[in-house]
Amino acid sequence: MTTTKSKKTTTKKLSSTPIPELSANPFAFEVLELASKQRTIAKKVEVLKKYKHDSLVSIFVWNYDTSLSSALPPGDVPYAGTGEQTSYSGTLGDKISDAVNKMEEIGTKSLGSQDQGRTTIRREYRIFYNFIRGGNDSLSSLKRESMFINLLQGLHPLEAEILILCKDKKLDTKYKIDKKHIAQAYPEITWRDGFTL
Repeated sequence: MTTTKSKKTTTKKLSSTPIPELSANPFAFEVLELASKQRTIAKKVEVLKKYKHDSLVSIFVWNYDTSLSSALPPGDVPYAGTGEQTSYSGTLGDKISDAVNKMEEIGTKSLGSQDQGRTTIRREYRIFYNFIRGGNDSLSSLKRESMFINLLQGLHPLEAEILILCKDKKLDTKYKIDKKHIAQAYPEITWRDGFTL
């Protein structure tokens, strides 16, 4: 008598890992970090759709639309803090980078008590047109740069870093998100540079 053993084959079902929940009104850096960490284009797009806000759309257009250019000078932002000027030498970009590095070293995104009174990209995005050529050309360069410096100083350092990157169209140097991801997540954007998928 011969017995045959039948092999059971199991198919592994790919599970769809849910997107982690962020707060009701997340910081822009939280959304960008979450999207950047996703391994697939579909997941990146899912994060961007889930946390869509006009403030995110505006920084993506500012950064990725090649027909738009910043009315701010390229490169580092000069430091213009009051009271600290004598004790700190360097640029505002350096100061923001130092704060970001310290947060990464201790493994937190919070500044502790220094978080109080900070604004966000979500609250301030309506003034971004002042920093783009053709947006508000009546502003003097000095006034525009002062507005930008004041805005950066009022933001959480990781939010300020995003604006410095957008100003020079370098957002993708920190976050693994490109124009194709944005166009898929927000097909309603009409790119002035004619970009289409």
